[in-house]
Amino acid sequence: MKKISYLLAGLLLSLSNNVFAEDHLAEAIKHANAAVTEGHAGSAPKLMIHAKAAIDHSLAASIVAKSIPKNHINAASKSLQDAIDQSSINQVQSATKSAETAVIHLNAAK
Repeated sequence: MKKISYLLAGLLLSLSNNVFAEDHLAEAIKHANAAVTEGHAGSAPKLMIHAKAAIDHSLAASIVAKSIPKNHINAASKSLQDAIDQSSINQVQSATKSAETAVIHLNAAK
């Protein structure tokens, strides 16, 4: 009976980790898309705000992600950091391109 209880507890923990990653991934995608929109509007400060929010969620999702999705989430995090760095020096076009790359990776991680 104890073995079944431990098995069920482990299964529930595993499922909750996947939900945790999916919630953060969805938020990362939302903010990365907003960063792209702000970049197309020419607003480096607003792009940076959304890129920072997106990277926070992508890093949280990366903690529990596995295999290929984790690789995409990590690549998205790098692109988001590039977008933050580029927007901090008002390079809106390159920051927007980096944010677009992040969106591609985040969508691939779904």
